[in-house]
Amino acid sequence: MTQQLRPSVLFLAVGFVAGALLGPRLGVVSAQSSPKVFELRTYTAPDGKLADLHQRFRNHTLRIFQKHGMTNVIYFKPMDAPLSQTTMIYLLSHESRETAAKSWEAFRNDPDWKKASSETGPLASKVESVFLEPTDYSPLK
Repeated sequence: MTQQLRPSVLFLAVGFVAGALLGPRLGVVSAQSSPKVFELRTYTAPDGKLADLHQRFRNHTLRIFQKHGMTNVIYFKPMDAPLSQTTMIYLLSHESRETAAKSWEAFRNDPDWKKASSETGPLASKVESVFLEPTDYSPLK
């Protein structure tokens, strides 16, 4: 039953936290000609590798994302086991799906990323990515 509820709970949590944390600071943004898109990413780390994954994001990945036009919105760690032992969830924003594809391509080919990832090796056994768009009533757009 926990697995069946997982996507719904994660989307609800991300929406609630993003709105609660960022909504008051940003206010409601008026409609734009090409609204931003958000990318919700969930990483599952092999046993014993989650701390290394967080360290690589902290020391390298966020900076490299920003370098390639990705906006770091928020990073989460689940509070309850078993997800708290293997899972990292984060939200990026992009100007468009096309921009996201170009940013990811540049990221994968970045020499700093190649160096950082070669030093630690693979730290995620599974990566899930979902592109999202805000609703018309969302405080964060």
